[in-house]
Amino acid sequence: MAPGESSAEKLQARAGLQKLPSPKVELFQLRDFLTQEHCQQLVGLIDAGRRPSTIADDNGDAYFRTSETCDLDPSEPAVQQLETLLQELNGIDPAHGEPVQGQRYDVGQEFKAHTDYFSPDGVDFEKFCSIAGQRSWTFMVYLNDVEAGGATRFKAIKKTFQPEVGKLVCWNNRRPDGSVNPSTLHHGMKVRKGAKYVITKWYREKPWG
Repeated sequence: MAPGESSAEKLQARAGLQKLPSPKVELFQLRDFLTQEHCQQLVGLIDAGRRPSTIADDNGDAYFRTSETCDLDPSEPAVQQLETLLQELNGIDPAHGEPVQGQRYDVGQEFKAHTDYFSPDGVDFEKFCSIAGQRSWTFMVYLNDVEAGGATRFKAIKKTFQPEVGKLVCWNNRRPDGSVNPSTLHHGMKVRKGAKYVITKWYREKPWG
């Protein structure tokens, strides 16, 4: 396995991890990946540092991504613990990971259907991928139960994940031949009641930074 890679075999060595039975995408979930206490610690860090989210290309839609974002301090014990748990699960060299990012979605906020990889023909591809390469894997963890709404919908494979405290959802952003996989298109749907907190960890083909 290359340093920036995980695999279905590595992930499925973890008891309780479930692989979505789809030929279109490598997509997995694992309930109770984080404890409720750990999730609460991360929520506190997000609340302390959140700011309006940005996006590389919003397609001219100012409401494409309306959440708030926080780059989590890697020196925080809760973040260090998270990084250790992720490395044990996925086997990816930590040097290939982007900094952990936290997001908060209030009522009515969403992240419209998008992919996590950078479009190879996009205007910002060179800017975002010239050093560390393309995004290889995405690991996302829900930090709380949402009263209503806030699901993550993968439209191409007709699969929707409901937020559950501590639940991990992860996927390979590419096809087996290494090309980007449009079937990873996903929509962070609007929160209808309450708020949604998630953390996201992206990995790259080459070392970050």
